[in-house]
Amino acid sequence: MRIRILVIDDEESWCEILKYNLQREGYEVDTAESAEEALRLDLSIYQLMIVDIMMEHLSGFDFAKRVRHNPATENTPIIFCSALNDEDDTVMGLNIGADDYITKPFTIGEVIARVRAVLRRTQASQHIAHNVSQSNYEPDITFRTLRIDRNNKRCFIDGQEVPLTRKEFDLLLFFMTHRERIHSREEILEQVWGALAVSVRTVDTTITRMRNKIGPQYSAHIVTRLGFGYGFKADV
Repeated sequence: MRIRILVIDDEESWCEILKYNLQREGYEVDTAESAEEALRLDLSIYQLMIVDIMMEHLSGFDFAKRVRHNPATENTPIIFCSALNDEDDTVMGLNIGADDYITKPFTIGEVIARVRAVLRRTQASQHIAHNVSQSNYEPDITFRTLRIDRNNKRCFIDGQEVPLTRKEFDLLLFFMTHRERIHSREEILEQVWGALAVSVRTVDTTITRMRNKIGPQYSAHIVTRLGFGYGFKADV
């Protein structure tokens, strides 16, 4: 079965350019010229979505949040493709759960390379998940009343779910499973973001947002060592 991609952009010319070139690579491609139009489609049939951010009514960010909150599409890869090139926009997109972020103007070669890379990562993850048996069930990670459900990718404090984004969850999980050690920003980027081209400032921004969500009771345990990095300390 061929991989099916949805391109969402309110500029028809961009939709057609991407559709033509991706089809030449062997992908099946559909287009939508607004987030609202895309939401009327069966999004579960797509293996990847390429989404513009600045659209007239519903933005690409808002569209992605809806995709991530739908069980049928919560794991579908998303690549943001936008003229917004400020680092804060990139960080926001990745924190929402995007798998990559491309700024306009771009070359078709770059887009195709990013698409291939995201699909490779996704297919590798699905292959691993498919081959994991019940005997490899991962126990929850806990600290006092903070609990991380690694199997269902959820976080709880005092029994109440904390709505973390994908990267916030991955970051907290990294700290909880690598306690009592200070990690440099570069090390955290490598472990949590992998090969994504983001700056070390992304670490600071994501940690700030994660701390706000888990509240003062537990954010104090995510310690900062100026000039070195961050870590999780049980006793602070």
